Amino acid sequence: QVQLVESGGGLVQPGGSLRLSCEASGFKFSSYAMGWYRQAPGKECELVAAITSTGDSTNYADSVKGRFTISRDNAKNTVYLQMNSLKPEDTAVYYCNLLPITTVQRMCVMTVVTFGSWGQGTQVAVSS
Repeated sequence: QVQLVESGGGLVQPGGSLRLSCEASGFKFSSYAMGWYRQAPGKECELVAAITSTGDSTNYADSVKGRFTISRDNAKNTVYLQMNSLKPEDTAVYYCNLLPITTVQRMCVMTVVTFGSWGQGTQVAVSS
């Protein structure tokens, strides 16, 4: 059974930092590219960062480029998202998952991914 457990969210002031973690189980983690998605209230799902299976290549949405860093530890079946210089518009529920098979849907949890499972996500709130 595939499980994805996100953690590390919280309330932070603008300009602050957070590090999100996602522990995966139930599949061969080291064989799959992974991504971090976010769902802000009333907004469409956004794939903000992606990393190859080996970690040798990453890609970022323009909205987070230069501020967020995705990384992974295949020995720990874990993918991370280091978020710096946080802004109020980064407020969202953050999910990790495999990359979408087709397109990202309006709701993250409706996006079709291999294995079909989504975790609970972790809430990030950026506010003074």
